[in-house]
Amino acid sequence: PEDTVTGSFASFISAARPEHLSQTVRQRSKRMILDSLGVGLVGSTTRVFDIALRYCRELYPSVAVSSVYGKPGVKLSPTLAAFTNGVATHAMDFDDTWHPATHPSGAVLPALLAASQMLPPSTKPSGLDFLLAFNVGLEVQGRLMHFSTEAHDIPKRFHPPSVVGTLGSAAAAAKLLSLSSAQCCHALGIAASLAGAPMANAATQAKPLHVGNATRLGLEAALLAARGMEANPLILDDIPGCSGFSAFYGVYQPKPLPAPGQHHQFLLEKQDIAFKRFPAHLGMHWVVDAALSVRNLFINYAGSFSPALIRSILLKIPVSKYINRPFPSSEHQARHSFQFNACAALLDGEVGLASFSESSIQRQELRELLDKVVVEHPEDNVANFDKMYGEVALLLHTGDILTGKCDTFYGHWRKPLSKESLLKKFRSNASHVLPEEKIEGIITLVDNLENLSDSSQL
Repeated sequence: PEDTVTGSFASFISAARPEHLSQTVRQRSKRMILDSLGVGLVGSTTRVFDIALRYCRELYPSVAVSSVYGKPGVKLSPTLAAFTNGVATHAMDFDDTWHPATHPSGAVLPALLAASQMLPPSTKPSGLDFLLAFNVGLEVQGRLMHFSTEAHDIPKRFHPPSVVGTLGSAAAAAKLLSLSSAQCCHALGIAASLAGAPMANAATQAKPLHVGNATRLGLEAALLAARGMEANPLILDDIPGCSGFSAFYGVYQPKPLPAPGQHHQFLLEKQDIAFKRFPAHLGMHWVVDAALSVRNLFINYAGSFSPALIRSILLKIPVSKYINRPFPSSEHQARHSFQFNACAALLDGEVGLASFSESSIQRQELRELLDKVVVEHPEDNVANFDKMYGEVALLLHTGDILTGKCDTFYGHWRKPLSKESLLKKFRSNASHVLPEEKIEGIITLVDNLENLSDSSQL
């Protein structure tokens, strides 16, 4: 029934039309699509991506339909292409982040790219259809996260894209496949049974699987619903004594999703997205900017950066166990270490792709800086991407103290990347696997997505 929470979501998915997307929503979502494509392309150069691709090609021989990031001529079945491209997107933890915390694009875009290639020529979705389905997937993720106050903080139990991302992928795919309202409802229910991954696998090679599975399984849920599979039509409602989607949250207060139109405003209209400047957990961006700030103070103070003058390094960070890693030993641990990212920024004056190589991680001078780190958790520094801050203080042997603090890093939704910065990031990422003319072609395609007659050209 449409008066249920689940029914309202299904009706929204089915009823959304291109004219419901404002110019702001279109522009912001196109920035997300471009960034996610670049992140996926550079992610296709990683070991974890190679493992996932080899697994799919060796164990699941299938009719080649959908393209794989960074691998010209390689095609897989639609769901496996979505999986491998999702893994690539999160392989370096370089993908966009929203608030409440999740990685929205990686869970949706690969499913839509794969599905657009799957559909026969007579029913190929246009670029505008593609853009609408993408935004439907974002909206479902954002609305689900707003049902729980727990979701507003840095997660402790489930990795958010594995939860809301799976349903967002199902919603986006259902929209692109033109499912009925009843089928959309069942797609959400099926997706809920395929969702969820524990936070303990953060900082391991298994974490990118969370996004790969979200986009793949959401697409599978929509395909199953299209073929007549049914699920609980109250999966998003709060039913006492019988957990549906509420199983993922300790506090869960769902609300119906208003019908698209005059009285509905997409969440992306209200809040922009955060784009990462370097490939690491979002929390790292606060401490890196704080570390770069205090490094400049140190150089003005001493004439150059000299670690020997530093007695200790004080980090003031929020409490979050899985990103408090004093001595990371792998690239994935380093991407999730406040200590490592602060020290790398201090030592090198920047953090980038090369910062997470094994040789960089194992440097003696970096290890000596890590030995000097002390961590504090001020009560006012909460584990929330909208409220947290990073502070780095250098306590010198002279007794002097130099301090750098960051409340909002460049790239945060309160301080968005400029068009020039976003294009620079995309070109840099894509250049690892594509020639310049193809890179510029993608930029043009995405910029004119509304006018594209066949979205599978992406």
